[in-house]
Amino acid sequence: MSEKTKIKSPKVVKPKNTKVKSDTPLAPKDDGEVNYFRGAWRELKRVRWPDRKATWSLTFAVILFSLFFAGLILGLDYIFEALFRKVII
Repeated sequence: MSEKTKIKSPKVVKPKNTKVKSDTPLAPKDDGEVNYFRGAWRELKRVRWPDRKATWSLTFAVILFSLFFAGLILGLDYIFEALFRKVII
């Protein structure tokens, strides 16, 4: 290979100081509970909440799946109960 076609890998620079500075927003502070709720509030502001249409469609999907699995469990329970009554009794 010639020098022009040779691919050089990027130089990796390691940080000298790996300690977290106290003025960064991710560093723990002395007021633990207050800092926790401030962080939680900041995270809630970043959430992309679904609109009303998406909320209703997801609610409908959860209700349908719940009814389906409830019917499946009830059906299997009925079948196994009938089988055990014939075999055991």
